Amino acid sequence: MIDRMLIGVDIGGTKISAGRVSGRMLLKQNYFKNPAKESADIIASKIIEAIEDVFSENVAGIGIGVPGLVDTKKGIVWDVQNIPSLNHYPLKATLENHFRVPVYLNNDANCYAVGEKYFGMGNGYDNIVALTLGTGLGVGLVINGHIYEGKNGGAGEFCNVKYRDSNLEEYCSSFFFRKKYDTDSLTLSRAARQGDKTALKIFSEFGRHVGEAIHFILAVLDPQIVILGGSIANAYPFFGIRPVKCILL
Repeated sequence: MIDRMLIGVDIGGTKISAGRVSGRMLLKQNYFKNPAKESADIIASKIIEAIEDVFSENVAGIGIGVPGLVDTKKGIVWDVQNIPSLNHYPLKATLENHFRVPVYLNNDANCYAVGEKYFGMGNGYDNIVALTLGTGLGVGLVINGHIYEGKNGGAGEFCNVKYRDSNLEEYCSSFFFRKKYDTDSLTLSRAARQGDKTALKIFSEFGRHVGEAIHFILAVLDPQIVILGGSIANAYPFFGIRPVKCILL
């Protein structure tokens, strides 16, 4: 008997990744550039291409992580700041019509939080905050063992909290590097690994802002653990903040 398989898709601001899994085993994975400024149909075709590359006849369902607000019941993307053409797009129906298997949508940070609970650092905890540091700032919440979306799917949108002259997202995502220093985190991380003092100073400044965000979230939600993810989190050793494992007894 062949195990039924699932496909997970992460739609990011710059790339689309898809993977086919069986149980806890990742069988195949790929990455495609996201044409984020193009029309919704072009972006949907790229998502389909990514899924087709890992699809097989034994796939029982597809899960999609979207970097914005999602109607999880209807499978409609409501608001994605970094991919504006997807706003109000019926992604679930589009993909189900193409692949003929059930498709489920949720906010990407929520998907990350659930993934960490069952397969990662959040295993064994019932109250989890997962931050994704990438093109934008995402926050996924697991409360009392269950994902918490709020009434309209907007729970955890700490990116919009006012901070300094703007909001937390401007200081805790790629916006910080691009707007303040006209560079990107990947370029800086490469320099930081070579001991570049300017790059290390910039990451230390970024780390202070992330630390302020975590401090605020701890005060509001009192979680057992805070987990950092997203592409920028790979540079965590340069943030200059203590390990983000806050077990509150």
